[in-house]
Amino acid sequence: MSFVGRVATILLAAIVGACWAAGSAEAKWVVKGHGYGHGVGLSQYGAYGYASHGVGYQKILAHYYTGTDLGHEAGQIRVLLGESGSVGFSGAGKACGESLSKRSKYTFVAAGGGVDLRDSHGKKVTGCGDEGVASEGIKIAGYGSYRGRLVAHENGGQLLVINELGSEDYVRGVVANESPASWPIDALRAQAVVSRTYGLATSRGGIFDQYADTRSQVYGGKDSETKETNQAVADTAEQVVTYKGKLAVTYFFSTSGGQTEDSESGFPGGTPIPYLRSVNDPYDDLSPLHNWSETFSDDDMETRLSGLFGGKLEKVDVVQTGSSPRIVKARIVGSQDSTTIPGDLLRERLGLNSTWARFKHR
Repeated sequence: MSFVGRVATILLAAIVGACWAAGSAEAKWVVKGHGYGHGVGLSQYGAYGYASHGVGYQKILAHYYTGTDLGHEAGQIRVLLGESGSVGFSGAGKACGESLSKRSKYTFVAAGGGVDLRDSHGKKVTGCGDEGVASEGIKIAGYGSYRGRLVAHENGGQLLVINELGSEDYVRGVVANESPASWPIDALRAQAVVSRTYGLATSRGGIFDQYADTRSQVYGGKDSETKETNQAVADTAEQVVTYKGKLAVTYFFSTSGGQTEDSESGFPGGTPIPYLRSVNDPYDDLSPLHNWSETFSDDDMETRLSGLFGGKLEKVDVVQTGSSPRIVKARIVGSQDSTTIPGDLLRERLGLNSTWARFKHR
């Protein structure tokens, strides 16, 4: 799901949930909070706000990543699109050492511990070893059109469907899915630099480097690109965020609620990173999730937090926060027993937008 789609879905669910709870006599818990996401690094809505106020992307990046500079770097990235027993494709002029017709359809198939290339009639063209590679400019059945090459890697009787391409082409397929094309150009430029840096800095160096979803960053290939986001990529060609000459890990998220968080407090088991410090985010209020509230019935709250308290649930106490007001630790207090848990676990159990939340039992 795209960045905009994720926010819209969450916002709709919150509204529906609040309306249901408001009409229920069982509604006893009110949770008020701010922001959406882990809170570390660049706030996308904050960057949107800065750009709307005429701030350039270089200053936006310097604000969210403390003490960093801009450098230049490029490379190849392998993106995992999915996994299946076979994958069809067209548009390739060559695969596994064989010349192909770009207008014909072919299929990579997992076979005998390796990969076979078959034509449109299912006839074997050649064996490809443990990895089939089709040349650039491809349309992958069930996925869409992609720059770069299709790689089908045999993995336990299945094929890992991978798109291998240069970092600039990769970023074209990311920015359009992480920021609305209608946003100011400097917000899109900031996203381009951040996405390029993150893609290169977190490459795994194995069979594939990145997922195509929110486990890495959302990548939609050529079909998802827009004129505006491609312009932002071109304007920032090969630019990356660096700290002391090395690539920074440029975490980003949707909405800060007005302040970002330190790396050690924003992630479970996080460690201090000099350039991932909490900063004020004055223009983040453009986000529909800058402020939010949710209402839970007693039964729903107790079900979601079951096993963390004894007796009747009485309150949720915030016992430790980060540099922002996000919860690092909270105590779930019951009439008979209580448990202290990490803020991320509390957010997960209750399905909250962020760990910047406060609880009231009425």
